[in-house]
Amino acid sequence: MTEFNYEVEVDVRFRDLDSMGHVNNAVYATYFEHARTLYMDDVFGDRPEEINVALVNLNIDFKRQVRFGESVTVGVGVTELGDSSVTMEYEVRTGDELAATGSTILVAIDDEGNSRSMPESVREGIREYEGL
Repeated sequence: MTEFNYEVEVDVRFRDLDSMGHVNNAVYATYFEHARTLYMDDVFGDRPEEINVALVNLNIDFKRQVRFGESVTVGVGVTELGDSSVTMEYEVRTGDELAATGSTILVAIDDEGNSRSMPESVREGIREYEGL
């Protein structure tokens, strides 16, 4: 398993389940979003809406079912820092078992929705926290 500097605990809610009794695949994106938002607030120093970023790519690989009553740990970190984009990787675990991995790409955008350079304060926060 990957080592992440930033981790978030999430309790599995009944509403997260599908008709098969395990966490629905789409909910993993919500777990990623929750961890990403807290990470951005703590590491970037700003919330996503304050720096105006858009999610442009999402990948999830499922390894194990997660069921009601379990809690998950979501690890998140920035692995690539471009001029206008940030690639983040995720890992969802239940205890020591890997449940899913994934990645997202965020792009800084202007008020018209065009890409722009990521604010230097954000870039510096990421470099300092991740050692990039």
